[in-house]
Amino acid sequence: MRLASSGDIQGMTSPLDTVNSAPRPPRAIATPCVKVCAVDGATGFCLGCRRTLPEIAGWARLSDEERAAIMAALPHRPDPMASLMAGLGQTPS
Repeated sequence: MRLASSGDIQGMTSPLDTVNSAPRPPRAIATPCVKVCAVDGATGFCLGCRRTLPEIAGWARLSDEERAAIMAALPHRPDPMASLMAGLGQTPS
C-alpha cells in the first residue's frame, strides 16, 4: 500500500473548496442617506443627506475615495432645511 504524497494531493479538490469559493454577497457601500429624500430647489441639496441629485444618482459608481470626499464635505454644506424654512418665513428649530 502506498501513501499519498503532497505532490499527489496538490491537484485534488475538497468539498470545502466549493463552499469557500462560493460567491460572497456584495459589501455594503457607505452612504449618508437617512431616507429623507427631498431636494430643496433653492440649494439643490437633499434635505436628508445634503447631497446633490447627480451625487445621489452616481453614488454606486463612485470609488470609495470619491464617496469619502463627498461625505467629508457634507457637514460644511449649507443646511438646506434653513433655506426651505427661510422661504416659508420661519427659522429652523
